[in-house]
Amino acid sequence: MMNVVLVGCGAMSRQWLDAASRIDGLAIVGLVDLDAKRARARAVEYGLANAVTGTSLDAVLDQTKPDAVFDVVVPAARREVALSAFAHKCHLLTEKPLADSPENARTIVEAARRAKRVHAVVQNRRYVANVRRIRRFLDSGVIGAATSIHADFFIGPHFGGFREEMDHVLLLDMAIHTFDAARYMVAGEPAGVFCQEWEPAQSWYRQGSSASAVFDLGGGKVFTYAGSWCAAGFRTSWEGSWRIVGERGSLTWDGHDGLKAEAVVSGRDGLMDKTEPVEVPALDPSDRVGGHLGIIRDFMHAIETGTEPETRGADNIKSLAMVFGAIESAETGRRVAITREGS
Repeated sequence: MMNVVLVGCGAMSRQWLDAASRIDGLAIVGLVDLDAKRARARAVEYGLANAVTGTSLDAVLDQTKPDAVFDVVVPAARREVALSAFAHKCHLLTEKPLADSPENARTIVEAARRAKRVHAVVQNRRYVANVRRIRRFLDSGVIGAATSIHADFFIGPHFGGFREEMDHVLLLDMAIHTFDAARYMVAGEPAGVFCQEWEPAQSWYRQGSSASAVFDLGGGKVFTYAGSWCAAGFRTSWEGSWRIVGERGSLTWDGHDGLKAEAVVSGRDGLMDKTEPVEVPALDPSDRVGGHLGIIRDFMHAIETGTEPETRGADNIKSLAMVFGAIESAETGRRVAITREGS
């Protein structure tokens, strides 16, 4: 049995607790939140009558002595939670983003290394079935190596709360999903970015609801991102809308079930190379999916086997570096180099 304390009992905690309730061998033994009533309410909601609740993570960890901590707090509190978890010899699975600054990200990753604990980030878009299918299809070489990756993200959610007051809200709170998916799909190593942010007249966010960025993903691969969190009408999927251009064809994905590819065949049709549809194979049995459920299972497997999870912090920091590189570029108006972080 793996005992876990969850810290941060806001709305997002339901996704974690829903997933945890489906996993044999996992027990939530503690719930922590700055609002004691909210922690107790979650315990009642999920039938966790024996779980310890409280407002102090250290106190609950001292009392429960769990194997791991699930971090669902706001990004600004992530460093404190991580250091507390590692000080108590706990493994740590954290909501994205890994941290709220490059310095805090490096501190957390280094603390996990020193503590010799498993540390992973919930990059749940990697566990979307079509993202797995795209990576496998590109690896097959049917359309050659990817040369450009394009993602559009246009949605207008009225969250209320802390997001509407955040700096760089789209880049820091949402774009990490798209950036990490792009890096995963083409096995990219981010090297540089130019980004612009703006606030449209209709925006209900304080800052950074709209952005456009161009990334160098290494090896001749360019990734373009265009997004807005205050775009009403014709909204994209939460996964975005994608086009990947390869040396010998292209793939498109609408972020839902519309996944199509065409490959170049011999001959031309007027000015254009001839293409024909090619099948994007279905999921392979080895492909890991399931969102939070899949990630939690992989996290537990890594702890049990001494292996490293796919979304380990030391690798995920590269995706976070894309976010902070884009923010720096938007603030300075210049291209920013992205250095390799972790491995």
